[in-house]
Amino acid sequence: MANDQASSDVVSDLMDFLNSSPTAFHAVDVAKKLLRSAGYEQVSEREDWKLEAGKKYFFTRNHSTIVAFAIGKSIEIDYTIYMTLFANGLELMSRYVAGNGFYIVGAHTDSPCLKLKPVTKVTKGGYLEVGVQTYGGGLWHTWFDRDLTLAGRVIIMEEKDGIVSYLHKLVRIEEPIMRIPTLAIHLDRGVNDGFKVNTQTHLLPVLATSIKAELNKVVAENGQVENEAQTYGKKSNEKTTSDNSKHHSLLLQLLASQLGCKPDDICDLELQACDTQPSTIAGAQKEFIFSGRLDNLCMSFCSLKGLIDATSSESSLEDEAGVRMVALFDHEEVGSDSAQGAGSPAMLTALSRITNSYTSDPKILEKAIQKSFLVSADMAHALHPNYMDKHEENHQPKLHGGLVIKSNANQRYATNSVTSFLFREIASKHKIPTQDFVVRNDMPCGSTIGPILASGVGIRTVDVGAPQLSMHSIREMCAVDDVRHAYQHFKAYFQEFSHLDSKIIVD
Repeated sequence: MANDQASSDVVSDLMDFLNSSPTAFHAVDVAKKLLRSAGYEQVSEREDWKLEAGKKYFFTRNHSTIVAFAIGKSIEIDYTIYMTLFANGLELMSRYVAGNGFYIVGAHTDSPCLKLKPVTKVTKGGYLEVGVQTYGGGLWHTWFDRDLTLAGRVIIMEEKDGIVSYLHKLVRIEEPIMRIPTLAIHLDRGVNDGFKVNTQTHLLPVLATSIKAELNKVVAENGQVENEAQTYGKKSNEKTTSDNSKHHSLLLQLLASQLGCKPDDICDLELQACDTQPSTIAGAQKEFIFSGRLDNLCMSFCSLKGLIDATSSESSLEDEAGVRMVALFDHEEVGSDSAQGAGSPAMLTALSRITNSYTSDPKILEKAIQKSFLVSADMAHALHPNYMDKHEENHQPKLHGGLVIKSNANQRYATNSVTSFLFREIASKHKIPTQDFVVRNDMPCGSTIGPILASGVGIRTVDVGAPQLSMHSIREMCAVDDVRHAYQHFKAYFQEFSHLDSKIIVD
């Protein structure tokens, strides 16, 4: 595939996406903006949908899952549907989609992190600390000695013209405000022989010293000088939160300053600790990306940009008989069992609502699913030069080698010979490299949303991902080339899959 301008820009665009997406909430917010600028219209799951062929739409769930889809304009329709229309004397609509397939890339917006507990206020040893809980299977030792901050969402109360409403707002404190310090080696001489993180006692970030906070509080009350909170826009005579038993007042003041509200207006919060170091293109030859959350925001972005660019022109959907879709789910790192996870009915509901916009026949959806295809895109394990024995000889994915097609006989991945062939054939046509991976027989295998959706929806699925190192670290790495390969592969998949699929017969 020619290295067009979009392919050249995708790495720069990915960096912007990563740096703007410290949480799943922020990632969805950025995705919404990208989709809107590309002509996608937001619909709500709480309302009826009036969809038109040739148009592009998206919806969000919990503001941490987003599904975008573009409906084809081709007149190719199911023969049974055509005869039904004809028999009832109905005019054949030239832009009809019911019964045709959905061509989907699925990924996830969440990453392992430290999330704040419902009660975060911890004071001990003269320090103000923040209570956190581990989310997902993180490499928790990598969180020590990093410049941390907070991001996420809050629910705030707003009163206007005597009417009270409660708003969901995203928040991100840019500057580093917390740190998880390691213990000096002098106090733990055996640490280099093996350190095991106690996730309950070792991972509490330090926010401030209680002595400093108390001194500033007393000084402020006496009206002598401004306290630290004022440097964030808080006035000394403002009332602090009435529910300061849950959170340090300093923390709430920092959040309120960012949100432009009073601490008392904060009703609830859903925050996580984040590294403040930005994503960067690095390496002696500028061949790597160093960043947090590559798993799985890299695949989320590449699939989203692939969809947007595959539906960008007015003629993009003229020859498309199906629906092109990207679904980015929350909670993959903890099993996908939530209202907004891949284990929920979200995917099946979306397919049903789109189909039902064109027909009331429930059997049509079943036929459409059997014509559909899912690419489950989640980052893959690249060969590590210092741990060569962790990969078997014939399955050693390498950086720059293109998307990795993942297989597992025990269905930890949903790939089979048909789905892998179809995905590989698209790459072959455009000279895009691909690789293969199976885990060693003597090691456990991870999993993805692929088997969850394959079994829950009944859709053909292939599991793929760009190779990376340091997976689940606070700071991961992948190759610049593989970002371009992934984008090119996903874009080609959206543009060509329906034509390729018509050439293979299995059942």
